[in-house]
Amino acid sequence: MNKVHDNRAEQEFELDLDGHRAVAAYQREGDRIVFTHTLVPPEIEGRGVGSKLIRAALDSARDQGLKVIAQCRFVAAYIDKHPEYRDLLA
Repeated sequence: MNKVHDNRAEQEFELDLDGHRAVAAYQREGDRIVFTHTLVPPEIEGRGVGSKLIRAALDSARDQGLKVIAQCRFVAAYIDKHPEYRDLLA
């Protein structure tokens, strides 16, 4: 699977696969990152794309010392299922 890219200009983590782009949109607010929504095109759903995208985004937040606000239901559910990321929550 392709690598997740942080497109800071668009404030999106992106993952391209088979000609389709999945995105996790965010907004930076000081030392916080607010995940607003995640979009995985139907053509690439069910292949772990969303999970890979969010895992990379959360790892990036950790590396940058950011606290996470999970407005996006998918991000909130991912953190709920992966307690190793709960310490990132603002």
